[in-house]
Amino acid sequence: MSSVTDLRFRPSLRLRKRADFDRVYKGGDRHSSANLMVIFLAAASGGPRVGFTAGKALGGAVVRNRIRRRLREAVRRHLQELKTPADVVFHPRKSALRAEFSQLEAEVTRAFAVISKKLSG
Repeated sequence: MSSVTDLRFRPSLRLRKRADFDRVYKGGDRHSSANLMVIFLAAASGGPRVGFTAGKALGGAVVRNRIRRRLREAVRRHLQELKTPADVVFHPRKSALRAEFSQLEAEVTRAFAVISKKLSG
């Protein structure tokens, strides 16, 4: 098992199966910000796992992949701040396409703080 303090975004830290995404969407809590919708669900064990979605409303494949790469980097930099085992799905809003990277990072950090607070207490 990989450590969350490792700065690489290993496959063990990712949500990959459709069933996992569906479980989070159906049973999870939501946190909204200006550029992101974050859906999260407490996990039974292990570290946090993160997934990314981007609907066709954002644009073509190139645009959707770009925003997913930007979000993945912001999450990679701040994943160690999420101490509770949780499954988290990041869904960007259209405004995220024009947002500065520092703003996305701040929203990811805030989302992790909210998730930790709601799931730990």
